[in-house]
Formats: sequence, C-alpha cells, structure tokens
Amino acid sequence: MRINRILLSTALVVVALVIQVSVLSRLHLPGAVPDLLLLTVLGLAMVYGHVGGALVGFGAGLLADIAPPADHAAGRYALVLCVIGYLAGLIKPENGQVKSATGPMAVVVGAALGSTLLYAGVGALVGDTAARHVGLGGLLLTAAVYDLLLAPFVVPGIMWLARRAENDPLAETGSAGKKADISSGWLSSGTGLSIGGRRGALGSLKAKARTRTTRVGRIKGVKRL
Repeated sequence: MRINRILLSTALVVVALVIQVSVLSRLHLPGAVPDLLLLTVLGLAMVYGHVGGALVGFGAGLLADIAPPADHAAGRYALVLCVIGYLAGLIKPENGQVKSATGPMAVVVGAALGSTLLYAGVGALVGDTAARHVGLGGLLLTAAVYDLLLAPFVVPGIMWLARRAENDPLAETGSAGKKADISSGWLSSGTGLSIGGRRGALGSLKAKARTRTTRVGRIKGVKRL
C-alpha cells in the first residue's frame, strides 16, 4: 500500500474505533452494537480493492482485538474484518465511484450479517458461546438494521476521502500536458498545417499579391506609352 493510503486508513480506523468504543458501545441499544469500524473498512475496500481491503480489515480488526475493553481472543475480529474487506474489495466499482446506492447498501447488509456469523463461528471454534446466550437471530437483525441506518452517513464520506487521497497533482499535471499535446497534434493532423506552416503560407500569399501588383503596374505603364 502507498503511504497516503496507509496514513488515511490508519487515521480513519483509529477515529472509528474511538467513536465506537467511547460512544456507540455505551448507548446500550438492544442486540448488537453499530459497527462503525466495519463500515470504515467497507468504504476503504470499495476504493482500494480486495488486497487493500484485506490489509485494512486485518489491521482494523487487530487494533479492535487489543483495544480495551476487548473480551475475546486476539486475532478473532482481525480474521473477520480481513475476510470482509477482501470480499468487499472484489466488488469494487469502476474508479471507486458508485453510480447507485443500491449496491453499497446491499454490501453493508451482507457484511453485517456475514461478520456476525463469522464472528460467532470463530467464537464457537475457540469455545466462546456468548452468541448463543444473547440470541444469534436477534444479533443478525439488529446488526443489519443498525449498520444500514448508519451507512449513508459513513460509507460515502469514507469513499470520498479515499478517492481524494488517491489523486496525484503531479499525475494530473502530466495528464494535462498529454491532453495539450494530443489536442495540438489533432489540430495539426486535421488541417495538415502547423503554426509555422501557416505563417509561411501567409507570407507566400503576400509575396504573390505584391508580384501581381507589380505586374499590373508594368502593364499599365506600357499601355500609357
């Protein structure tokens, strides 16, 4: 990953984790907790692609695993977000620009359900049965509803910031120069004349006009004699 991607992803993940731990987890909503970290990973993955999404998801999940008050084994949420980031990056829209909100909303719902199921499945493998006592059905429903309500305020902004960070002023200057070269080449190829050629043509036309004027003067002088 490039430096600008690393810096932006780190900043966004840290801010999302702080808000989720200090604000969203203390709302005591029924069922699941709105997963701001998951939405951040989804927004970045849909711009950076599957490799970038997997790396961002792993880093974000690992940070959530070691951040207090974590009550699960380290690496558990890192695995979940790594898989979710990879899958979300596979359906990356062209140029990172979304033409309709239907696709991203479907991705959010699928990611909310998939992350909850995967987290519960990994927990069952390591002996954590907390999801059974809370109720897996209620967790799935509330996770999808909360994330879907929060997504319009998070995912578009994350994608906009990621696309903005991807723009390189030097690359834009180079592309502008190339466009200028192409346009000048198109003009010269379309007319068959360059600027110097046009000046030469104008000079030759003036010279011909002067020659014709001189000839006309000579002919008139001969007739007068």
